[in-house]
Amino acid sequence: MKKLLFVIALFISVSLFAQEHNASLQYTVPSDKLVQAKIQEWRKIKFGLLMHWGTYSQWGVVESWSLCPEDEGWTQRKGPFAKDWFGYKQAYENLQTTFNPVKFNPSKWAQAAKNAGMKYVVFTTKHHDGFCMFDTKQTDYKITSVKSPFSKNPKANVAKEVFNAFRAQGFMTGAYFSKPDWNTPDYWWKYFPPKDRNVSYDPKKYPERWNAFKKFTYNQIEELMSDYGKVDILWLDGGWVRPYSSIDTSVEWQRTISHNQDIDMGNIAAMARTHQPGLMVVDRTVHGEFENYVTPEQQVPATYLPYPWESCMTLGNSWSYVPNDQYKSSRKVIHLLTEIVSKNGNLLLNIGPGPDGEWDPNAYARLEQIGKWININGEAIYDADADPALPGQGKWVFTKKQNCIYAIYQLAEKEAIAETYSLNIKLYHPIKEIQILGMDQKLNYKQDNNNLIITAPSSKINANTEALVFKISFN
Repeated sequence: MKKLLFVIALFISVSLFAQEHNASLQYTVPSDKLVQAKIQEWRKIKFGLLMHWGTYSQWGVVESWSLCPEDEGWTQRKGPFAKDWFGYKQAYENLQTTFNPVKFNPSKWAQAAKNAGMKYVVFTTKHHDGFCMFDTKQTDYKITSVKSPFSKNPKANVAKEVFNAFRAQGFMTGAYFSKPDWNTPDYWWKYFPPKDRNVSYDPKKYPERWNAFKKFTYNQIEELMSDYGKVDILWLDGGWVRPYSSIDTSVEWQRTISHNQDIDMGNIAAMARTHQPGLMVVDRTVHGEFENYVTPEQQVPATYLPYPWESCMTLGNSWSYVPNDQYKSSRKVIHLLTEIVSKNGNLLLNIGPGPDGEWDPNAYARLEQIGKWININGEAIYDADADPALPGQGKWVFTKKQNCIYAIYQLAEKEAIAETYSLNIKLYHPIKEIQILGMDQKLNYKQDNNNLIITAPSSKINANTEALVFKISFN
């Protein structure tokens, strides 16, 4: 009964939100109760790791997109082969013969991520370039091919090793999978050289070829769902591969989508869930029953959103490995995490491993610092709820649990700890006590209508902390 009431309440709140804000998104609550339960489990854990990794890390270029024959900033080709697209594509795909990440140690990554407070992982099993980081039987363009020097390594089936290592640390696991595949001739058919990111032929005119691509995609996803242990999330990228009926009317999609590229997601999802009951399917940007949560990219929504969502963001400036990348500070990440959770979302933070199979030392350092804050303040993050009646105000963001509110003050770098903190907050119950997480001392406070003034023991607070969490408990 509680689950039924939750689904009804969620549907009503989403519908009202969309009507009130003229929102184009109508979130579809999945009918499968196991999926509903998995979504609720995922929403509680808040913080995850995304990894973009493939042969492209050898050149230190943007993942896959330099292959795309579009005149966009992120599709620029670089290096000695840049002037000729055909020569560039051949050289790019030849990276398979030199990619040898001998320092690959997923257990080290899993331990660092766990120490940082992350609780789920999404790994790129295949990006748009089509290179498979798993032992698929559908193509030889894969890490386990004899063409790849790493194929002789006992950890050659990279995706399996990643999933096993993170599962061993208690993580939920997610398989990133690109729906478009720019390597297979059933998507970019050589008879018609590609002009953009889309399929290079009209599937209506050549249905046999398109059906072959659909079968190829189905078979690869079935491999991932049946041969790689428990998988919690199927995270599908490449939203232009979609049926016309689901395409919104935005200028962006009108510009980027050509042809009806229906791969029969209903059939794929049903198959995947026979192998992985309760699987969350995240068909990114294709709103409807196969977008079980929404994934704003490199941004945080302006306000509370009433449906399941996750901001996917980079720790550096790039999704994939770039030499000397600039990494966000731990302070920045903690502020992003607290803001996102206060708006009802999760944070999926990306790190791009290098060509040798290691992370940049700065990535480890950032995660270590984030973990120190999480160890003290995780109570305000995990299993905490957001409340649209508690919007952020300045440097304050809020989360809550049944008998308390967590008022999180985001400190700027080198900002001095104040003696008092004032916030405007409407409280519906008498305050029992207020304390700062990590300190046993009860704090003095004064209430004047909705204005709450808290006295802080400034001399006892770590001056280098990224955010103070005031736990306001009620009777």
